[in-house]
Amino acid sequence: MIRVDQAGEYGAVRIYDGQLAVLKNANAAGPIRRMAAQEKRHLERFDALVAERRVRPTALSPVWHWAGYALGAATALLGETAAMACTVAVEEVIDEHYRRQLEALGNADPKFAEMVADFRADEMHHRDTALAHGAAETPGYPLLSAAIKAGSRLAIWLSTRL
Repeated sequence: MIRVDQAGEYGAVRIYDGQLAVLKNANAAGPIRRMAAQEKRHLERFDALVAERRVRPTALSPVWHWAGYALGAATALLGETAAMACTVAVEEVIDEHYRRQLEALGNADPKFAEMVADFRADEMHHRDTALAHGAAETPGYPLLSAAIKAGSRLAIWLSTRL
């Protein structure tokens, strides 16, 4: 769980890095910066857990480094609402992922479960922020969202295994 969560937070940081490289002075830059700062705090916590619990990070970190940045930059190049649509799609998959983790954890690791629940709430706030900034108004939104969700699910599946 820690390996895949760390990989996901790393990917999220890289997505926002790519978006901010393109949208640095756009209206969406402020909300993106705030969401990125939360993702960086999440990543720092998972990095610490990887070290504390001696979890092997995913071997795919170099892939997520470039893929996350590319996804962020590409959606930002499509426009501010497309960047926000990317956030909605990713966060909806993460919500589903964290929900399943919490169910699987039960009472086995209350401290970790509390952290996952807190991060899940942050991710849902990011989704709501992106929706409030016009994500659903993106031309081709259903197709873009479906593609990003499929990629996110694949990244989760791969990171649990490699």
